[in-house]
Amino acid sequence: MAKCTLTTLVLLLVVLILIQETHIVEGRPLKSLGISSISKKVGRSRLNTSSKVETEDHSLDAFRPTKPGNSPGIGGLTINGTLVSTGGFQGGANTARYLSSCDNCNWVEYPKALAAQRWYSTQATLPDGTFIVVGGRQALNYEYILPEGMDNKKLYDSHLLKETTDREENNLYPFVWLNTDGNLFMFANNRSILLSPKTNKVIKEFPQLPGGARNYPGSASSALLPIRLYVKNPPVIPADVLICGGARQDGYFRADRLKLFDAALNDCARISLNSKRPAWKIEKMPAPRVMSDTVVLPNGEVLIINGAKHGTSGWGLAKDPNFTPLLYTPNKPIGKRFKELAASAIPRMYHSIAIALPDGKVLIGGSNTNDGYRYDVEYPTELRIEKFSPPYLDPALANMRPKIVNTDTPKQIKYGQTFNVKIELKQANVAKENVMVTMLAPPFTTHAVSMNMRLLLLGISDVKKEHGDVHQIQAVAPPSGNVAPPGYYLLFAVYNGVPSFGEWIQIV
Repeated sequence: MAKCTLTTLVLLLVVLILIQETHIVEGRPLKSLGISSISKKVGRSRLNTSSKVETEDHSLDAFRPTKPGNSPGIGGLTINGTLVSTGGFQGGANTARYLSSCDNCNWVEYPKALAAQRWYSTQATLPDGTFIVVGGRQALNYEYILPEGMDNKKLYDSHLLKETTDREENNLYPFVWLNTDGNLFMFANNRSILLSPKTNKVIKEFPQLPGGARNYPGSASSALLPIRLYVKNPPVIPADVLICGGARQDGYFRADRLKLFDAALNDCARISLNSKRPAWKIEKMPAPRVMSDTVVLPNGEVLIINGAKHGTSGWGLAKDPNFTPLLYTPNKPIGKRFKELAASAIPRMYHSIAIALPDGKVLIGGSNTNDGYRYDVEYPTELRIEKFSPPYLDPALANMRPKIVNTDTPKQIKYGQTFNVKIELKQANVAKENVMVTMLAPPFTTHAVSMNMRLLLLGISDVKKEHGDVHQIQAVAPPSGNVAPPGYYLLFAVYNGVPSFGEWIQIV
């Protein structure tokens, strides 16, 4: 499973070019460790088309040079853990590139794999593990990625993208979430639809979300909230989408042309995709936010972090960093879902990311509002990386943290399969209602969008003590690819809200 871990960390740092080390422990920043002492040879970073080498492959302890032939765009993992990156810049807009997870694998590129140029687009995984790519600059359409080595020629026009293109665009990096019925929720600017990837027909149009623009450069952030599963699932499995923050419709124009930095939006909107009468339910955040990152945590809570309080995405178009993370608890009533956490001291605005790690912490990096590396400006290019520890990693809760016995837990499961997760936990009595088994899909994160981020709360049929501190949880795998596309997930055992270290598991 180590090879899959390496591939997943490639996902993190295809979008992270800035490397340094800092930590936030229990929500509190520690002293920066300074500029990274890791050096890269001249030519190892692809900053222009004359340079043919890039260093973007990262594990926790080592770097290895890889060599994409052009600037990569977005990405996702195949069923077997291969990274597929589509689109890009500097000659890479029509390219599909593949990076397998062996120790010495390198990029394999197909420069005409895409029918349209894709830059600032979204890549989503379908129920069979294949990919759809939606939108991008001057690409008001979508297409499907064919098997490796084949060039796609077929485009599907998107009325949603055509009808939501403002003067400032406001519909780049559209939010695309796979619903539990196998259809795709697509959100652009302030409108959304449910699209069938089988027939390419719009099944449903959702109500317009008022208040402003939510996609780049308006740049709200979004999450598919944790999907609750049972031993016997209902015919319709609920799925909710959350969208937080954003900017006024003309915010980019006002910041870019008039140098007026308007307050970002301060609301979160939530909608139930499978409701008979879906409607947006709005609640206020403690402060406005644009360019934030939303991270679904392994215990089902949601972290909202990074971003700015004024302006929009773009070079130098935001001010007033929002340093205070928010913890959002989906199953609490409206008005009680938000909790402010300890603030960071590092601005994280344009080109920043946040993503959950196997140890339950959150990797935070990036932020460069400048067209180039600049250190003599109000918001210098940021080279530090942080690890944020959510409240569940408070040392006082250490005795409640399970440990998965991975030698007795399967590495591969099938849909609907009942399987055992063995844990070590220093608790005398472990009741079924206090235990969760969750599966977290590794996302591709860039520009406030975490593509394919997905957390499944599995059905549990039994929990029993075996001996000493060892307990066995009997869980049921997701029912189909509509609910959980095939591939690798991080498996967590959670006790009273405290997650274990994640172990890789593959569903086929």
